[in-house]
Amino acid sequence: MKHSYFHKEPVTTALLLAAGIGSRLYPLSQNAPKCLTLVSGISILERLVSNLSLHGFKRLVVVTGYLENCIKDFLGTRIGDIVIDYIFSPPYKTTNNIYSLWMAREIINESFLLLESDLVFDGSLLKSMLYPDRIAVAKMQAWMDGTYVTINRSKQVEAFFKDNKSHLAVDSYKTVNIYCISLSSWHRIVKKLDQHISDGKTNDYYEIIFAEMISDGSLSFDMVSFDSKPWYEIDTIEDLAKAEKLFPLYNHIATKTVPVL
Repeated sequence: MKHSYFHKEPVTTALLLAAGIGSRLYPLSQNAPKCLTLVSGISILERLVSNLSLHGFKRLVVVTGYLENCIKDFLGTRIGDIVIDYIFSPPYKTTNNIYSLWMAREIINESFLLLESDLVFDGSLLKSMLYPDRIAVAKMQAWMDGTYVTINRSKQVEAFFKDNKSHLAVDSYKTVNIYCISLSSWHRIVKKLDQHISDGKTNDYYEIIFAEMISDGSLSFDMVSFDSKPWYEIDTIEDLAKAEKLFPLYNHIATKTVPVL
């Protein structure tokens, strides 16, 4: 499948999925959503917004659920040049990120950057992610788990795999859960999402959709390697401890436009 190359302008809209309860981070997530977890004294969300601001983003859409008012109180409706929009997902306790992504189908009508709310990463890594259709990946290591992809000789995703190490090969890469999606791809993705949601498959991961579309040729992603700088996905207390070693306080580039809790 050919891309809708070449975008002269980088994307300026980001979609953040932040509806989950974050139960594996308990008790830190007892009174605040996962994205407000502090990493070396600075929340995941503040780091994210700082990075988006530094790369010229103008709009951030946040899908909320668990303790949504905490996120709204933190961000408000604008930070610097970034306008903040919210979508509340009522069944957040019983649905997964496929449902959160589906919730954004009417509010987003442009190319956008898709992110999860449990990621910390060196902000410079975003520079190569600002043009559709791209996926952030890191070389698969033995300690990694979750969704991974194989990459072909053209540096494009060949297939998605979920927690099945039997397919691991030299061309296997862990998904970082950051995607840049063109408007044309988004329209096709929404059709697949509609089908899955209407079939009651609301507790799946959106990677199921991506896997199906990569397989049938209706979606294509170019890989962007995140191996050159630190990044970490924070699901547990142990993850948080490892992330704080990678992101000590002095490494953070603060911006005056970002509020501090």
